[in-house]
Amino acid sequence: MKQKTLMLYSSVDGQTLKICNQLKEVFNQHDQDLDLQAIDDFDKDITQYDKLVIGASIRYGVHNKSVIDFINHHKAQLDAMKTAFFSVNLVARKPEKNAPDTNPYVIKFFKTIDWKPTVVEVFAGKLDYKKYGFFDRTMIRFIMWMTKGPTDPSVQIEYTNWDRVSAFGKRLTEL
Repeated sequence: MKQKTLMLYSSVDGQTLKICNQLKEVFNQHDQDLDLQAIDDFDKDITQYDKLVIGASIRYGVHNKSVIDFINHHKAQLDAMKTAFFSVNLVARKPEKNAPDTNPYVIKFFKTIDWKPTVVEVFAGKLDYKKYGFFDRTMIRFIMWMTKGPTDPSVQIEYTNWDRVSAFGKRLTEL
């Protein structure tokens, strides 16, 4: 019998959704069912799924509150099934911060919640200054300046390692 997987995401600028769509493609290649939905729009019973994956982006050092609320509200159900979590952030562009046990945002996230997913991963996101509004562009440029990243407001860099995303997808299909 085919396992049914639910993938929920929270994305600010679309890169987390893009990663989710790549993961969905991996599931399709392995002939596995995957329902993909924004976490804010999900209103079904998660117990109708065998596995659950949550993908969440970072903005100003934190994951979206709806991700934390969802996890806290469904903790007992999450603990009873196979689960995965992945974070998408620009800090992960640095090799020394691109693993769950070295990424400061992922470490901080799991200190604030009482949930231990079966699998955790972190991916570097995309920097696209032209897409941001004035405030976000200014703040992100300042953060990048502090972390010795690119600050040219015309820069657009996709840091996501798509081979790692595909490998993670394959790992999820084997859960």
